[in-house]
Amino acid sequence: MPGLRVRFEQELQSLQHDLLRMGSYVTDMVNRALQALVRQDVALANEVVRMDDQADAMDLQIEQKCLRLLALQQPMSRDLRLISTALKIITDLERIGDYAVDIAKTARRLAGEVYLKPLVDIPRMGEVCIWMIREALNAYVRRDLDLVNQVVARDDEVDELYDRLFTDLLAYMERDPSLIRQGTWLLHVARFLERIADHIVNVAERVYFMETGDFKQLATSHKPDSA
Repeated sequence: MPGLRVRFEQELQSLQHDLLRMGSYVTDMVNRALQALVRQDVALANEVVRMDDQADAMDLQIEQKCLRLLALQQPMSRDLRLISTALKIITDLERIGDYAVDIAKTARRLAGEVYLKPLVDIPRMGEVCIWMIREALNAYVRRDLDLVNQVVARDDEVDELYDRLFTDLLAYMERDPSLIRQGTWLLHVARFLERIADHIVNVAERVYFMETGDFKQLATSHKPDSA
C-alpha cells in the first residue's frame, strides 16, 4: 500500500539521520581525544572517556530500530541491504569510539611528561581518519561509490604514516632506552588510529555492498577486525 511505503521511507530516513548523528558523535570523540593528547589535557581526556556511554546508547538505539524495521516491514532486497549495512556500520562506529577512549586514556598517562618529539604524524593520521569517517558516512547517505573509492584510497596514507612513525619512534627508543615507555604508548596511539582507519574501510566496503550487492575487500592492505 502506498501509505505503508511512505511510512517505511520516513523510517529509513530517520535511520540514516540517527546513523549520521552517531558518526558525528564518534568523530568528535576521536578529535577530542587527539586534542587531549597533543595538549596534554587531562580534563578533555576524561570527557572523551565519559562520552563512550552515549556512543554505546546510540549503537543500541539504532540496532533496535534496524531490527524493528526488519521484523515489521519485510523490506525488499535493496532496502534490506540498506538496513543490514546500517547494522554493520554501527558496529564499526562503536569500535571507533572505543579506540577514541583508548587514545584519551593514553593522553592521561602521558599528560605529565615532556614529549620526546613534537607530535606531527599522529595528528596527521587523526586528520585523515576524521576525513575518512565523515566521507564514508556521506557515501552511505548519498550512495556514492566514487566517494567510497576515495575513502578506501586514503587508508594507504594512514598506513604509510604509521610505518614512518614506527621507524622514527623505534630509532628514538634505541638511542635512549629511557624513552621506551613513552615511545611505546605513542606507538599504541598510532596503532589505534590505524585500526580506526581499517574500521572505516569496513564501512566503505559495506556501502559498496549496499549499492552493488557484491561484497569484496576494496583495500589491498585492509586487515579485517572483528574485535
